[in-house]
Amino acid sequence: MEAGLTEGSAARPLDTLRSYEIPEGVLLDFRLAGPVVRACAWGIDAALRGLLYLALLLITTLLGGLGMALTLIGFFLIEWFYPVVFEIHNGATPGKRAMGIVVIQDNGTPVTPSASLIRNLLRAADFLPLLYAAGLVTMLINREFKRLGDLAAGTLVVYRDRQQERIQPPVSSASKPPIELSEDEQLTLLAFAERGETLSTERRQELAELLSEQTGLRGVDAVETLYAYANWILKGR
Repeated sequence: MEAGLTEGSAARPLDTLRSYEIPEGVLLDFRLAGPVVRACAWGIDAALRGLLYLALLLITTLLGGLGMALTLIGFFLIEWFYPVVFEIHNGATPGKRAMGIVVIQDNGTPVTPSASLIRNLLRAADFLPLLYAAGLVTMLINREFKRLGDLAAGTLVVYRDRQQERIQPPVSSASKPPIELSEDEQLTLLAFAERGETLSTERRQELAELLSEQTGLRGVDAVETLYAYANWILKGR
Protein backbone atom coordinates (compact mmCIF):
# COMPACT_ATOMS: atom_id res chain seq x y z
CA MET A 1 0.00 0.00 0.00
CA GLU A 2 2.72 2.40 0.94
CA ALA A 3 4.57 1.66 -2.29
CA GLY A 4 1.45 2.47 -4.28
CA LEU A 5 1.08 5.84 -2.60
CA THR A 6 4.71 6.74 -3.19
CA GLU A 7 4.54 5.79 -6.84
CA GLY A 8 1.35 7.74 -7.45
CA SER A 9 2.51 10.91 -5.74
CA ALA A 10 5.93 10.92 -7.40
CA ALA A 11 4.78 10.04 -10.89
CA ARG A 12 1.94 12.56 -10.99
CA PRO A 13 3.00 15.98 -9.69
CA LEU A 14 0.07 18.30 -8.99
CA ASP A 15 -0.56 20.27 -12.17
CA THR A 16 2.21 22.80 -12.91
CA LEU A 17 3.70 22.88 -9.41
CA ARG A 18 7.47 22.29 -9.31
CA SER A 19 9.22 21.66 -5.98
CA TYR A 20 12.91 22.04 -5.21
CA GLU A 21 14.70 21.40 -1.93
CA ILE A 22 17.55 23.82 -1.22
CA PRO A 23 20.65 22.70 0.73
CA GLU A 24 19.19 24.12 3.96
CA GLY A 25 16.42 21.53 3.70
CA VAL A 26 13.66 24.03 2.86
CA LEU A 27 11.23 22.93 0.14
CA LEU A 28 10.42 25.65 -2.40
CA ASP A 29 7.36 25.44 -4.64
CA PHE A 30 7.18 27.14 -8.03
CA ARG A 31 4.21 27.45 -10.36
CA LEU A 32 5.38 27.11 -13.94
CA ALA A 33 4.28 29.81 -16.40
CA GLY A 34 2.67 28.46 -19.56
CA PRO A 35 2.68 29.70 -23.16
CA VAL A 36 -0.31 32.06 -22.86
CA VAL A 37 0.96 34.22 -20.01
CA ARG A 38 4.45 34.25 -21.53
CA ALA A 39 3.03 35.34 -24.89
CA CYS A 40 1.22 38.21 -23.16
CA ALA A 41 4.46 39.27 -21.47
CA TRP A 42 6.27 39.11 -24.81
CA GLY A 43 3.57 41.31 -26.37
CA ILE A 44 4.02 43.97 -23.68
CA ASP A 45 7.79 43.93 -24.15
CA ALA A 46 7.40 44.08 -27.94
CA ALA A 47 5.28 47.22 -27.56
CA LEU A 48 7.88 48.82 -25.28
CA ARG A 49 10.68 47.93 -27.71
CA GLY A 50 8.60 49.46 -30.50
CA LEU A 51 8.50 52.75 -28.59
CA LEU A 52 12.28 52.65 -28.17
CA TYR A 53 12.71 51.97 -31.89
CA LEU A 54 10.48 54.92 -32.69
CA ALA A 55 12.54 57.18 -30.43
CA LEU A 56 15.72 56.08 -32.20
CA LEU A 57 14.19 56.80 -35.59
CA LEU A 58 13.35 60.31 -34.43
CA ILE A 59 16.99 60.75 -33.43
CA THR A 60 18.03 59.67 -36.92
CA THR A 61 16.00 62.46 -38.52
CA LEU A 62 17.67 65.01 -36.25
CA LEU A 63 21.29 63.86 -36.55
CA GLY A 64 21.46 62.76 -40.18
CA GLY A 65 24.22 60.27 -41.05
CA LEU A 66 25.56 59.99 -37.49
CA GLY A 67 22.04 59.40 -36.26
CA MET A 68 21.62 56.49 -38.66
CA ALA A 69 24.74 54.80 -37.26
CA LEU A 70 23.54 55.30 -33.70
CA THR A 71 20.11 54.00 -34.62
CA LEU A 72 21.46 50.78 -36.11
CA ILE A 73 23.60 50.17 -33.04
CA GLY A 74 20.64 50.98 -30.81
CA PHE A 75 18.37 48.59 -32.71
CA PHE A 76 20.92 45.80 -32.24
CA LEU A 77 21.33 46.44 -28.51
CA ILE A 78 17.60 46.72 -27.85
CA GLU A 79 16.70 43.60 -29.81
CA TRP A 80 19.29 41.34 -28.20
CA PHE A 81 20.07 42.85 -24.80
CA TYR A 82 16.80 44.49 -23.69
CA PRO A 83 15.62 41.27 -21.94
CA VAL A 84 19.10 40.38 -20.64
CA VAL A 85 19.52 43.68 -18.79
CA PHE A 86 16.18 43.39 -17.03
CA GLU A 87 16.50 39.67 -16.25
CA ILE A 88 19.94 40.16 -14.68
CA HIS A 89 18.60 43.06 -12.63
CA ASN A 90 15.50 41.44 -11.14
CA GLY A 91 14.72 38.30 -13.15
CA ALA A 92 11.98 39.84 -15.27
CA THR A 93 11.46 42.23 -18.16
CA PRO A 94 8.72 44.87 -17.76
CA GLY A 95 6.34 42.55 -19.62
CA LYS A 96 7.08 39.60 -17.38
CA ARG A 97 6.82 41.78 -14.28
CA ALA A 98 3.42 43.05 -15.44
CA MET A 99 2.22 39.43 -15.86
CA GLY A 100 3.66 38.37 -12.50
CA ILE A 101 6.28 35.94 -13.83
CA VAL A 102 10.04 35.71 -13.44
CA VAL A 103 13.00 33.79 -14.89
CA ILE A 104 14.97 31.56 -12.50
CA GLN A 105 17.53 28.78 -12.72
CA ASP A 106 16.41 25.13 -12.68
CA ASN A 107 17.50 24.86 -9.05
CA GLY A 108 15.37 27.80 -7.92
CA THR A 109 18.19 30.36 -7.71
CA PRO A 110 18.12 33.74 -9.51
CA VAL A 111 18.99 33.65 -13.20
CA THR A 112 22.70 34.19 -13.90
CA PRO A 113 24.03 36.64 -16.53
CA SER A 114 25.38 33.82 -18.70
CA ALA A 115 22.09 31.88 -18.55
CA SER A 116 20.08 34.99 -19.42
CA LEU A 117 22.38 35.72 -22.34
CA ILE A 118 22.11 32.16 -23.68
CA ARG A 119 18.32 31.94 -23.40
CA ASN A 120 17.84 35.25 -25.18
CA LEU A 121 20.39 34.71 -27.94
CA LEU A 122 18.59 31.47 -28.77
CA ARG A 123 15.35 33.35 -29.37
CA ALA A 124 16.42 33.32 -33.02
CA ALA A 125 16.17 29.51 -33.04
CA ASP A 126 12.85 29.62 -31.17
CA PHE A 127 11.46 32.00 -33.80
CA LEU A 128 11.96 29.52 -36.66
CA PRO A 129 10.32 28.90 -39.02
CA LEU A 130 7.89 31.73 -38.23
CA LEU A 131 6.40 33.52 -35.21
CA TYR A 132 8.18 31.46 -32.54
CA ALA A 133 6.77 28.21 -33.89
CA ALA A 134 9.77 26.14 -32.76
CA GLY A 135 9.65 27.67 -29.29
CA LEU A 136 5.92 27.05 -28.95
CA VAL A 137 6.15 23.42 -30.05
CA THR A 138 9.04 22.83 -27.65
CA MET A 139 7.07 24.35 -24.77
CA LEU A 140 3.98 22.28 -25.49
CA ILE A 141 5.86 18.96 -25.49
CA ASN A 142 7.93 19.88 -22.40
CA ARG A 143 6.41 19.33 -18.94
CA GLU A 144 8.15 22.47 -17.65
CA PHE A 145 7.11 24.69 -20.59
CA LYS A 146 10.72 25.26 -21.62
CA ARG A 147 11.52 26.74 -25.00
CA LEU A 148 14.83 25.96 -26.71
CA GLY A 149 16.56 28.86 -24.97
CA ASP A 150 15.44 27.62 -21.55
CA LEU A 151 16.62 24.09 -22.29
CA ALA A 152 20.07 25.34 -23.29
CA ALA A 153 20.39 27.81 -20.40
CA GLY A 154 18.88 25.63 -17.67
CA THR A 155 16.19 28.17 -16.80
CA LEU A 156 12.51 28.17 -15.88
CA VAL A 157 9.81 30.82 -16.14
CA VAL A 158 7.60 30.73 -13.05
CA TYR A 159 5.03 32.89 -11.32
CA ARG A 160 6.56 35.35 -8.88
CA ASP A 161 6.11 34.30 -5.25
CA ARG A 162 3.61 36.23 -3.19
CA GLN A 163 3.46 36.14 0.56
CA GLN A 164 0.15 34.70 1.61
CA GLU A 165 -1.37 33.00 4.60
CA ARG A 166 -1.22 29.22 4.49
CA ILE A 167 -4.56 27.80 3.39
CA GLN A 168 -6.07 25.28 5.79
CA PRO A 169 -7.94 22.21 4.54
CA PRO A 170 -11.67 23.06 4.28
CA VAL A 171 -12.75 20.41 6.81
CA SER A 172 -12.33 20.48 10.58
CA SER A 173 -11.99 16.73 11.11
CA ALA A 174 -8.61 15.04 11.26
CA SER A 175 -7.96 11.42 10.53
CA LYS A 176 -4.75 9.43 10.80
CA PRO A 177 -3.69 7.85 7.49
CA PRO A 178 -4.03 4.07 7.54
CA ILE A 179 -0.37 3.64 6.53
CA GLU A 180 2.90 5.26 7.55
CA LEU A 181 3.67 8.16 5.21
CA SER A 182 7.10 9.38 4.17
CA GLU A 183 7.95 13.06 4.36
CA ASP A 184 7.47 13.48 0.60
CA GLU A 185 4.05 11.81 0.78
CA GLN A 186 2.99 14.09 3.63
CA LEU A 187 4.11 17.15 1.67
CA THR A 188 2.11 15.94 -1.34
CA LEU A 189 -1.04 15.63 0.79
CA LEU A 190 -0.50 19.11 2.26
CA ALA A 191 0.01 20.56 -1.23
CA PHE A 192 -3.25 18.96 -2.36
CA ALA A 193 -5.11 20.33 0.67
CA GLU A 194 -3.72 23.85 0.19
CA ARG A 195 -4.50 23.99 -3.52
CA GLY A 196 -7.71 21.99 -3.48
CA GLU A 197 -10.12 24.92 -3.30
CA THR A 198 -8.39 26.65 -6.24
CA LEU A 199 -9.17 23.67 -8.47
CA SER A 200 -12.47 22.66 -10.03
CA THR A 201 -14.54 19.96 -8.31
CA GLU A 202 -13.79 17.55 -11.13
CA ARG A 203 -10.03 18.18 -10.91
CA ARG A 204 -10.01 17.74 -7.11
CA GLN A 205 -11.80 14.42 -7.43
CA GLU A 206 -9.53 13.31 -10.26
CA LEU A 207 -6.43 13.94 -8.14
CA ALA A 208 -7.93 12.35 -5.02
CA GLU A 209 -8.91 9.25 -6.96
CA LEU A 210 -5.29 8.62 -7.85
CA LEU A 211 -5.15 7.07 -4.37
CA SER A 212 -8.41 5.16 -4.62
CA GLU A 213 -6.56 1.87 -4.32
CA GLN A 214 -5.27 2.97 -0.92
CA THR A 215 -8.36 4.78 0.40
CA GLY A 216 -11.03 2.64 -1.27
CA LEU A 217 -13.01 5.81 -1.97
CA ARG A 218 -14.00 7.87 -4.98
CA GLY A 219 -15.54 11.25 -5.70
CA VAL A 220 -16.28 13.65 -2.86
CA ASP A 221 -15.52 11.04 -0.21
CA ALA A 222 -11.99 10.57 -1.59
CA VAL A 223 -11.36 14.33 -1.49
CA GLU A 224 -12.63 14.79 2.07
CA THR A 225 -10.61 11.82 3.28
CA LEU A 226 -7.38 13.30 1.93
CA TYR A 227 -8.29 16.62 3.54
CA ALA A 228 -8.73 14.82 6.85
CA TYR A 229 -5.32 13.16 6.47
CA ALA A 230 -3.77 16.57 5.76
CA ASN A 231 -5.44 18.01 8.87
CA TRP A 232 -3.98 15.22 10.97
CA ILE A 233 -0.52 16.04 9.62
CA LEU A 234 -0.98 19.79 10.28
CA LYS A 235 -2.15 19.20 13.86
CA GLY A 236 1.10 17.52 14.76
CA ARG A 237 0.12 13.86 14.35
